[in-house]
Amino acid sequence: MPVTENWKPTIVAFCCNWCSYAGADLAGSSRLAYPADVKIIKVPCSCRVNPMFVLRAFEKGADGVILCGCHPGDCHYSTGNYYARRRMTLLFSMLDYLGIEDGRTRVEWVSAAEGVKFSETMNSFVETVRALGPSVRLGDLRCKN
Repeated sequence: MPVTENWKPTIVAFCCNWCSYAGADLAGSSRLAYPADVKIIKVPCSCRVNPMFVLRAFEKGADGVILCGCHPGDCHYSTGNYYARRRMTLLFSMLDYLGIEDGRTRVEWVSAAEGVKFSETMNSFVETVRALGPSVRLGDLRCKN
């Protein structure tokens, strides 16, 4: 698929309910801009994101996936983000094995008071994915005409 100037990447953002989603809400209420191509999925905790969710997002057409959670040590479920960090490290090595570029996935810790950081993170992630172009590696070939 050729990349045009009008091409916009589809980004899936898994955000924890307590911090990152509230940070996204603060960014929106503060009128801080981040691309509308970012589709936010609210999860109770970052540890709730199963690696299969990330693989399924790529299969369904996502060009990039970002996981946002509470800062380590500030998790409302005590150690949830430590489990998420460990799980995502393993997933990233598997994605590398599958041929997915490094810049297509990311983990960020964003608190509820960091609306500016959320906006800047999403803007930089979208630019990184836009530079990589469309993701076709894990696309579901059965859905193509």
